[in-house]
Amino acid sequence: MSLKEKVLEKIIEQGMLPLFFHHDKEESIDILRTLYQAGIRVFEFTNRGPEALSVFESLLAVRDLEMPDLYLGIGTIKSVEDATQFLQIGADFIVAPLVNPAVGALVHEQDKLWIPGCMTPTEIYTAQQQKAALIKLFPANILGPAFMSSIRDLFKGQKFMPTGGVEIEMENLKAWFKSGVCAVGMGSKLIDPKNTDQLAENTKLALEFVSKAR
Repeated sequence: MSLKEKVLEKIIEQGMLPLFFHHDKEESIDILRTLYQAGIRVFEFTNRGPEALSVFESLLAVRDLEMPDLYLGIGTIKSVEDATQFLQIGADFIVAPLVNPAVGALVHEQDKLWIPGCMTPTEIYTAQQQKAALIKLFPANILGPAFMSSIRDLFKGQKFMPTGGVEIEMENLKAWFKSGVCAVGMGSKLIDPKNTDQLAENTKLALEFVSKAR
Protein backbone atom coordinates (compact mmCIF):
# COMPACT_ATOMS: atom_id res chain seq x y z
CA MET A 1 0.00 0.00 0.00
CA SER A 2 1.37 3.43 -0.95
CA LEU A 3 1.79 6.29 1.52
CA LYS A 4 -1.09 8.08 -0.22
CA GLU A 5 -3.38 5.10 0.37
CA LYS A 6 -2.22 4.65 3.97
CA VAL A 7 -2.89 8.29 4.88
CA LEU A 8 -6.31 8.28 3.24
CA GLU A 9 -7.22 5.04 5.00
CA LYS A 10 -6.09 6.45 8.36
CA ILE A 11 -8.08 9.68 7.94
CA ILE A 12 -11.21 7.68 7.15
CA GLU A 13 -10.56 5.25 10.01
CA GLN A 14 -9.96 8.08 12.49
CA GLY A 15 -12.95 9.98 11.11
CA MET A 16 -11.45 13.28 12.17
CA LEU A 17 -8.44 15.32 11.07
CA PRO A 18 -7.22 17.73 13.78
CA LEU A 19 -5.44 20.87 12.56
CA PHE A 20 -3.78 23.89 14.12
CA PHE A 21 -0.97 26.42 13.84
CA HIS A 22 1.26 27.73 16.59
CA HIS A 23 4.38 29.84 16.12
CA ASP A 24 6.21 28.31 19.08
CA LYS A 25 8.04 24.99 18.58
CA GLU A 26 7.81 23.70 22.13
CA GLU A 27 4.13 24.58 22.47
CA SER A 28 3.42 22.87 19.15
CA ILE A 29 5.32 19.75 20.22
CA ASP A 30 3.35 19.64 23.49
CA ILE A 31 0.07 19.87 21.56
CA LEU A 32 1.18 17.13 19.18
CA ARG A 33 2.12 14.83 22.07
CA THR A 34 -1.22 15.47 23.75
CA LEU A 35 -3.13 14.67 20.56
CA TYR A 36 -1.13 11.48 20.05
CA GLN A 37 -1.66 10.30 23.62
CA ALA A 38 -5.39 10.93 23.19
CA GLY A 39 -5.49 8.61 20.18
CA ILE A 40 -4.71 10.76 17.13
CA ARG A 41 -2.68 9.01 14.38
CA VAL A 42 -3.02 11.50 11.51
CA PHE A 43 -2.73 15.25 11.94
CA GLU A 44 -2.47 18.50 9.96
CA PHE A 45 -0.25 21.43 10.90
CA THR A 46 -1.21 24.62 9.06
CA ASN A 47 1.09 26.95 7.13
CA ARG A 48 -0.21 30.17 8.62
CA GLY A 49 2.88 32.01 9.77
CA PRO A 50 6.54 32.61 8.91
CA GLU A 51 7.57 30.08 11.56
CA ALA A 52 5.53 27.24 10.04
CA LEU A 53 8.36 25.55 8.14
CA SER A 54 10.78 25.39 11.08
CA VAL A 55 8.05 24.36 13.54
CA PHE A 56 6.85 21.63 11.20
CA GLU A 57 10.41 20.36 10.83
CA SER A 58 10.62 20.08 14.63
CA LEU A 59 7.31 18.21 14.74
CA LEU A 60 8.59 15.74 12.16
CA ALA A 61 11.77 15.16 14.20
CA VAL A 62 9.77 14.44 17.37
CA ARG A 63 7.38 12.24 15.43
CA ASP A 64 10.24 10.16 14.07
CA LEU A 65 11.65 9.64 17.56
CA GLU A 66 8.48 9.14 19.58
CA MET A 67 5.49 8.47 17.31
CA PRO A 68 6.53 6.44 14.27
CA ASP A 69 2.93 5.46 13.47
CA LEU A 70 1.73 9.08 13.21
CA TYR A 71 1.14 10.69 9.80
CA LEU A 72 1.93 14.42 9.67
CA GLY A 73 0.61 16.64 6.91
CA ILE A 74 0.78 20.35 6.18
CA GLY A 75 -2.23 22.53 5.44
CA THR A 76 -2.95 25.97 3.94
CA ILE A 77 -0.70 25.19 0.97
CA LYS A 78 -1.63 27.42 -1.97
CA SER A 79 1.50 27.50 -4.12
CA VAL A 80 3.96 25.11 -5.71
CA GLU A 81 6.77 26.89 -3.85
CA ASP A 82 5.21 26.19 -0.45
CA ALA A 83 4.32 22.61 -1.39
CA THR A 84 7.89 21.98 -2.54
CA GLN A 85 9.39 23.27 0.71
CA PHE A 86 7.21 21.12 2.93
CA LEU A 87 7.45 18.02 0.77
CA GLN A 88 11.24 18.30 0.81
CA ILE A 89 11.36 18.13 4.61
CA GLY A 90 8.99 15.16 4.72
CA ALA A 91 5.31 16.15 4.86
CA ASP A 92 3.20 13.00 4.53
CA PHE A 93 0.31 14.81 2.82
CA ILE A 94 -0.75 18.25 1.59
CA VAL A 95 -3.99 20.08 2.39
CA ALA A 96 -5.12 23.26 0.60
CA PRO A 97 -7.94 25.81 0.94
CA LEU A 98 -8.30 25.91 -2.86
CA VAL A 99 -7.65 23.96 -6.06
CA ASN A 100 -4.24 24.61 -7.61
CA PRO A 101 -3.70 21.93 -10.31
CA ALA A 102 0.06 22.52 -10.28
CA VAL A 103 0.22 21.71 -6.57
CA GLY A 104 -1.87 18.61 -7.15
CA ALA A 105 0.45 17.44 -9.91
CA LEU A 106 3.52 17.97 -7.71
CA VAL A 107 2.03 16.01 -4.80
CA HIS A 108 0.88 13.20 -7.10
CA GLU A 109 4.41 12.93 -8.55
CA GLN A 110 5.59 11.98 -5.06
CA ASP A 111 2.67 9.58 -4.64
CA LYS A 112 1.34 11.50 -1.65
CA LEU A 113 -2.19 12.57 -0.75
CA TRP A 114 -3.41 15.98 -1.94
CA ILE A 115 -6.56 17.33 -0.27
CA PRO A 116 -7.77 20.49 -2.04
CA GLY A 117 -10.47 22.75 -0.64
CA CYS A 118 -13.66 23.35 -2.62
CA MET A 119 -16.79 25.46 -2.18
CA THR A 120 -18.67 24.95 -5.46
CA PRO A 121 -19.59 22.07 -7.81
CA THR A 122 -17.27 23.57 -10.44
CA GLU A 123 -14.34 23.51 -8.02
CA ILE A 124 -15.18 19.95 -7.01
CA TYR A 125 -15.25 18.89 -10.66
CA THR A 126 -11.90 20.62 -11.26
CA ALA A 127 -10.39 18.84 -8.24
CA GLN A 128 -11.69 15.52 -9.56
CA GLN A 129 -10.03 16.17 -12.92
CA GLN A 130 -6.79 16.55 -10.97
CA LYS A 131 -7.37 13.15 -9.30
CA ALA A 132 -8.13 14.40 -5.79
CA ALA A 133 -8.99 11.27 -3.79
CA LEU A 134 -10.30 13.36 -0.87
CA ILE A 135 -11.82 16.84 -1.17
CA LYS A 136 -12.12 19.32 1.67
CA LEU A 137 -15.44 21.20 1.82
CA PHE A 138 -14.39 24.66 2.96
CA PRO A 139 -15.61 26.70 4.75
CA ALA A 140 -17.92 24.06 6.21
CA ASN A 141 -19.80 26.45 8.49
CA ILE A 142 -20.96 28.42 5.43
CA LEU A 143 -21.76 25.38 3.26
CA GLY A 144 -23.41 23.18 5.90
CA PRO A 145 -24.49 19.51 5.71
CA ALA A 146 -27.38 20.42 3.39
CA PHE A 147 -24.90 21.41 0.70
CA MET A 148 -23.18 18.03 0.95
CA SER A 149 -26.53 16.22 0.78
CA SER A 150 -27.45 18.22 -2.32
CA ILE A 151 -24.29 17.47 -4.31
CA ARG A 152 -23.47 13.91 -3.22
CA ASP A 153 -25.34 12.29 -6.13
CA LEU A 154 -23.52 14.56 -8.60
CA PHE A 155 -20.19 13.20 -7.43
CA LYS A 156 -20.87 9.56 -6.53
CA GLY A 157 -17.85 7.79 -5.12
CA GLN A 158 -15.98 11.00 -4.26
CA LYS A 159 -14.76 11.28 -0.66
CA PHE A 160 -15.42 14.55 1.18
CA MET A 161 -14.27 16.09 4.47
CA PRO A 162 -15.81 19.34 5.81
CA THR A 163 -13.44 21.72 7.56
CA GLY A 164 -14.12 25.03 9.27
CA GLY A 165 -16.67 25.31 12.04
CA VAL A 166 -17.34 21.61 12.61
CA GLU A 167 -18.44 21.31 16.25
CA ILE A 168 -17.64 18.73 18.94
CA GLU A 169 -21.35 18.19 19.21
CA MET A 170 -23.23 15.00 18.45
CA GLU A 171 -26.05 16.47 16.36
CA ASN A 172 -23.64 18.50 14.23
CA LEU A 173 -21.44 15.47 13.61
CA LYS A 174 -24.43 13.23 12.89
CA ALA A 175 -25.70 15.73 10.32
CA TRP A 176 -22.36 15.80 8.54
CA PHE A 177 -21.87 12.03 8.42
CA LYS A 178 -25.49 11.48 7.40
CA SER A 179 -24.92 13.90 4.51
CA GLY A 180 -22.20 11.61 3.16
CA VAL A 181 -18.79 12.80 4.36
CA CYS A 182 -16.11 10.27 5.30
CA ALA A 183 -14.36 12.40 7.94
CA VAL A 184 -14.40 15.89 9.44
CA GLY A 185 -11.63 18.43 9.90
CA MET A 186 -11.42 20.07 13.33
CA GLY A 187 -9.40 23.18 14.05
CA SER A 188 -10.20 25.89 16.59
CA LYS A 189 -13.29 24.07 17.86
CA LEU A 190 -10.93 21.34 19.10
CA ILE A 191 -7.55 23.00 19.56
CA ASP A 192 -7.03 26.40 21.17
CA PRO A 193 -3.23 26.86 21.40
CA LYS A 194 -3.78 29.49 24.12
CA ASN A 195 -5.71 27.08 26.31
CA THR A 196 -4.77 23.41 26.05
CA ASP A 197 -5.91 22.30 29.51
CA GLN A 198 -8.89 20.42 28.10
CA LEU A 199 -7.24 19.26 24.86
CA ALA A 200 -6.76 15.60 25.80
CA GLU A 201 -10.30 15.33 27.17
CA ASN A 202 -11.81 17.16 24.17
CA THR A 203 -9.88 15.01 21.70
CA LYS A 204 -11.06 11.78 23.29
CA LEU A 205 -14.61 13.14 23.35
CA ALA A 206 -14.43 14.16 19.69
CA LEU A 207 -13.17 10.73 18.65
CA GLU A 208 -15.95 9.09 20.67
CA PHE A 209 -18.62 11.35 19.15
CA VAL A 210 -17.32 10.75 15.62
CA SER A 211 -17.45 7.00 16.18
CA LYS A 212 -21.04 7.19 17.40
CA ALA A 213 -22.15 9.72 14.75
CA ARG A 214 -21.22 7.55 11.78
